[in-house]
Formats: sequence, C-alpha cells, structure tokens
Amino acid sequence: MTGSSSSDLEKDSIRVNENANVTTTPLYNEHVDISGVDERKLLRKIDIALIPWLSLLYLLSFLDRTSIGNAKVPLATELRRSRVLFEISLALSSRAGPEHYWVSDTQYLLALTIFFFSYAIFEVPSNVFLKRLRPSLWLSGLMFCWGIMMTVQGLVHNFGGLMGMRWMLGLFEAGLFPGVNYYLSCWYKRSEFGIRAAIFFSAATVSGAFGGLLAAAISNMDGVGGKPAWAWIFILEGLATVIAGALSFFIIQDFPDTAKFLTEAERTVVVRRLQGDDQFSAAGEQLRMKYIFKSILDWKTWIGMIVYVGADMPLYAFSLFLPSIISQYSSISAARFDVLLCNVEVCSHRAIQGFKATPANLLTVPVYAFACLITCIVGFLADRWGRRGYFNLIFLCLGAAGYIILIASRNAALSYFAVYLATCGIYPVIPNSIAWVSNNVEGSYKRSVTLAMVISFGNINGAVSSNVYRAKDQPWYPLGHGLVLLYIGFGLISSTTFLLLLKRENAKRDRGERNEIIGDEKSTGHEVNGRYNTVADAKRDKGDEWSGYRYTT
Repeated sequence: MTGSSSSDLEKDSIRVNENANVTTTPLYNEHVDISGVDERKLLRKIDIALIPWLSLLYLLSFLDRTSIGNAKVPLATELRRSRVLFEISLALSSRAGPEHYWVSDTQYLLALTIFFFSYAIFEVPSNVFLKRLRPSLWLSGLMFCWGIMMTVQGLVHNFGGLMGMRWMLGLFEAGLFPGVNYYLSCWYKRSEFGIRAAIFFSAATVSGAFGGLLAAAISNMDGVGGKPAWAWIFILEGLATVIAGALSFFIIQDFPDTAKFLTEAERTVVVRRLQGDDQFSAAGEQLRMKYIFKSILDWKTWIGMIVYVGADMPLYAFSLFLPSIISQYSSISAARFDVLLCNVEVCSHRAIQGFKATPANLLTVPVYAFACLITCIVGFLADRWGRRGYFNLIFLCLGAAGYIILIASRNAALSYFAVYLATCGIYPVIPNSIAWVSNNVEGSYKRSVTLAMVISFGNINGAVSSNVYRAKDQPWYPLGHGLVLLYIGFGLISSTTFLLLLKRENAKRDRGERNEIIGDEKSTGHEVNGRYNTVADAKRDKGDEWSGYRYTT
C-alpha cells in the first residue's frame, strides 16, 4: 500500500539482468515529467476509481448466480406445508395450478449444473476480447445482458425455460470474474495485487450475507402480483443488475496507458512502476498467437488450475447449499431430531416450524461476515509477507478440519461452528490463489489466458458441486461434505507442488542456469536459453521465463 517517490520510480524503471549482463531497458515516456506526481495519492485515486464499483459488480454477479440457493428454501418450506414428501426446489410445473408450481430435486440440480458449463466455456475467449476491446464496453455489456437473463429467470413457466436462462446467465457472467482479476493485475504491482483481489472477491462473501437478508425480506412479497416469493427474488435482483450494467459503461475505467481519469504524467507513473516490477508488457502488447500457446504450454498454468479448483468447487458447494444445510440443522434443533423418525401426519406441523426459510437465510449472515473479514486479512498479510503458497497451505488445513467435523458431527451447534472453519479453506484461498498465479505469469495476453484457464477449470467443477448435496442425504450430507474435503485435499497437494517447483526454479536462476546471452557476451549466458541484443529484448520475448524474473512463492 505504501509508495515511493517519483525519482525512485525512474530508478526502478531501469531494471537490469544482474545475472546476465548490465544493459538498461528503455524508459517509458522518457519525455514526460513525473516530478509532480505523488505515488501514494495516485494509488488512492486508482483504488477509489476501480475497487468499489468493481466489487459492487461482483456482488451482484455472485448474488445472481447463487440466489437460486436462497430461493430454494422458501419454496421447500411452502411445499412442505402441502406435505410433499421429497425436497422441492423450484415452484415450476405445467401440471400444477398457479399456487403450487414445482420441479423435482433432480431438475433443480440440473438447473444448477448447466450454468457452470457455459460459464467455464466462455471465460478464456472473454478475457481475450477484454484485452482487445475496452473494459468499459465489454464488462458493462456483459453485465447488462446477464441482468436481463436474471430477470427473465423469474418469469419462466417451465423447466426448459429455466434451463435456457441458466445457460445464458452463465454465458454472460463468464467474463466478469476472470476479466476483472486480469484487469486489476494490469494496474497494480505484484505485491499490491493480493489485497485488491481479496477486497474484490469479498463481494462474494458480502453477497452471501446480503443475499440471505434480501431473500428473507423478499420472501414477504409472496403472492404480490400473483407471483410467488422465489420469482420476486429473481426479478428484483435482475433489475438491479440491469441498472448497474448501464451505469458501468460510464464508470468502469480502461487500461492504465489509456485511462482518461489520469493525467499523462500519472499514466506514465503507473506504467513505469509496473515495468519496474517486472511487468514488461505494461506499456502495451500486440496480440500474437505465440503468447496464447505459451500460456497453454506453461506448467504453471496447469498446476495453478488444480490449486484453484481445490477452493473453487468447495466455494460453489458452500454458497449454493449453505441456506439449505443450515435449515436442516435448524430443523433438528427445533424438532429434537425425532421429527425425522415419526409419522409425517402427526409431526408435519413441528417439522414445518424447523424448516422456516427466514431463520435459515439469516443464520448465513454471520458466516459470510466472518468469511469477508478473514479474506481481507489474508490478502493484506500475503501482500506484505509475500508467502502466498504458505497461506494457502495453512488455510486449506483449517478448511479441511471444518469439513472433517461436518462429516463426523451429529450436533447442530458443533456443525454450525464447523461451517466457520470451512470458510477458512475456501474464501481467503480463492483470491490468494489468483494473486499467486498472476504474480508468476508475465506477458499481458499470456496472463489473461492463464488466469482465464485457471478460473475456468475451477468453475467447470462447480458442476460437480451442484450435484453432491442430494436431498436423500439430508440433514448431515456426508457425501457432499466428503467430496468437498477431497477437493480441499487436491488444493493442499497441488499448492505444495507449486510451491516446491517455484522455489526450485528460482534457485536455478540464482545459480545462473537460466541466463541468456546478451549481445556478444558469452561468458555469463547459455546458448540454449537464447541470444538477444538487449535485456529489453529478452524481457519482451520471454516474459516470466527471462532469467532475471523471480517467482513469488
């Protein structure tokens, strides 16, 4: 968060490959005087212009994709009053009258699953389009379109319509999360990116808390305009997204070298400080298929995908089903568990009281508030200490402990406590992993594709999370918790592997094994690593493979 003076920036901008040769790289906008620019004030200006609005957009995005989880609880409650003996998830059917529409639990899971396929498929092309086009145009257009899909989701009258809207919702939402993370990485140093990514991602935790409160409030609109409560949740949240999308065209800023809210001197400072942080492509880069292939063939991309999936699949499982899981715990506490064993005709009234939607939604609020707090703390400390891999390992272990308790416990209070531990292995690990991968990839287009591939692979596994919390496993959901624990194990193994391989590669560069030949000098380089006229040429061509680049562990 702290900055240096403008004179320090000029010094930092002239980086050299100390292990290879002492050759300076050209200074960006050498003719521009930056002596009047205060870097700390400039960072605050950028933060205010970027972070709050982007966080609001992600809050709306996550609220829209997971609101179906909050809508599920009042629907299940309403239909249990009609003594439907299996979990009812949505009130849709051509067979029922206007007061009792429904689809089965299987159809509900399919509606969740289809979202993740379109969401994952379109993330990589969306990031390429974001780089080619203006962020203000691309991101605002995506948001406006998915807001319309969200609104229409509350107006559908059959299962096919619901499936179509969920597919389209995933298609348009696909570009926001990977796009914004890539976009932010183009503005901040590697040691500054983590806390911004954490604050941005914390909107997901806020949306969880806010979504529970909002769903509880909107549930009171049941019957207004002849529509059930679940429909109003979709319609009102969708309309809010449409409005935000329209405003985003005027609020979202473009990339640093063209941002209109900065002066030329300020734009120059931003680019120079990024170049001084080994982000050599900050001044701009032409699209070449070489960069995309480099991303696809990079071992860091593939290990990063496994690292990310270790927290992302649990994230969706957690956010989609938390209200339902808590409603089951509430039911057991209120009915003393024997309700599940007695005759439904005798005990239906007591069971209904335990399955009330509003308490279940409200009990999610403190869980998400805790997740928000721990996510921001980890983001701040990881930026300051730079040990992102170690943070992953610590918090994944805490998350694993939480899910072990959830599997073993048959006590509602203990299980509710374990939910807080579970958040530690999910929410802070998501932005920390994204920052970790981003910190270790250089090249504008390469980084955009790598981040999109990593996030896309995590999201396609969201389709798994949509199907692991089955109605027949309630109230303790051992299969769902067990599979989430398995994914956390993937995260632990891959994070350890990533950490060790990065440390090994840094050690090789310290020993000079990766040195290039610069100019005619052969004594300090190796032909196999390439021959370049200047260090600047080596940086541009090799990106993070350049011998002077050091990976963040």
